[in-house]
Amino acid sequence: MSTLPPEGPAFDPLSILATLEAHGVAYVLIGAFAATIHGSPLVTAVADITPARDETNLRRLAEALRAMGARVWAAGEPQGLPFDCDAEALARADVWNLVTDHGRLDITFVPAGTRGYDDLAVDAAQFDIAGVAVPVAALADVIRSKEAAGREKDRAALPTLRRLLEEHRRRDTRGDR
Repeated sequence: MSTLPPEGPAFDPLSILATLEAHGVAYVLIGAFAATIHGSPLVTAVADITPARDETNLRRLAEALRAMGARVWAAGEPQGLPFDCDAEALARADVWNLVTDHGRLDITFVPAGTRGYDDLAVDAAQFDIAGVAVPVAALADVIRSKEAAGREKDRAALPTLRRLLEEHRRRDTRGDR
């Protein structure tokens, strides 16, 4: 049973990612945290993932979420609200906004501008972060999704992300790595 502080848990993305890895969850890290791993200076306190939606992976994801004490995030409820955390429940929604013992985790099965996990996994890069293998969406895919979402916070981030992508492309063209 999870006991979170009244203001909600501190964001500990490494613990979230390590738990997903330990349970063998197939996913791609997306959103602002993925952009941060690619070098973006933008800050976030939410890990966003797109998991594979097959039954076996949903069972693994449910196990990982239970291990993290996941609850449905709701404004005004920093500790979240309980939910049936099983594969069947996860399959019933396209988006889950959660709070875990390690902070916020949002699950989006088909992010805006994408076709979901299989689409994003094609160009995802594997990063080793403190010994945790993290599949991270390509920066171009993060940008594509933010453009399609069209939310104010995404539009505000786009100039920075486009500059970063251009820097990556120039560096790659020169052979710098």
